[in-house]
Amino acid sequence: MIADTFAGRVHVEWDATAPVTPLGQLPFFIDFLKQASLFDPWVADCPLHLTSPNAPRKRDLLGTVMLSVLAGHRRYAHVTALRCDPVNPPLLGMRKVVSEDSVRRNLEKIADEPGRIWLRNHLDYCTAPLLGEPWILDVDSTVKPLYGHQEGAKVGYNPRKPGRPSHSYHTYMLANLRLVLRVDVLPGDEHNVRHATEGLWDLVSTRAVIKRFCQGTRIASNPADRSVSRQRKSGRNCR
Repeated sequence: MIADTFAGRVHVEWDATAPVTPLGQLPFFIDFLKQASLFDPWVADCPLHLTSPNAPRKRDLLGTVMLSVLAGHRRYAHVTALRCDPVNPPLLGMRKVVSEDSVRRNLEKIADEPGRIWLRNHLDYCTAPLLGEPWILDVDSTVKPLYGHQEGAKVGYNPRKPGRPSHSYHTYMLANLRLVLRVDVLPGDEHNVRHATEGLWDLVSTRAVIKRFCQGTRIASNPADRSVSRQRKSGRNCR
């Protein structure tokens, strides 16, 4: 099989006797990123401007982050494992895999608001075309226990680790398709659904396609989410 990557066309052969690797099918995903013109604009629009001649290329930095996420890494230290991969980084047009310290330092240089706008715009580009059809907005809250000193770590509802500081992830996604529209990371003591309403209305008001689709009708909610429906009623079957 042939995959068209940023390093050119590569031939992929299946070996039924070889061990399965987590990134073995990545060339086909890279082919998708290239054909859909998703990776290049994402790198170009990143609000990170480095002027030092010794600074890493944005493509190398963001490519390292993306490969780390796809590999299931949860800590910056895990980035080091990617440096042993001589195949996939060049397929993304990268010259090298940057170090974990370089990733941490340079991501900190991205201002909060420009960074959110950058990521939201590219996330909306992938999901907005689907919102012209009837859909249901599903809101889910998840508790993420934390270890060490992290910003926003608060003691709240934590059934698995009582008394352990945590973050609360409020996720807004298209039901059934499970496509994530947005994730709000809040302190651990803001796990209740009423803390998600601010992010929900911001999501509806700032997404032109969502606003146009939902305008003039009402929100339907689950019985468990009655606190959301009491806050405000607008939109068409958006839950």
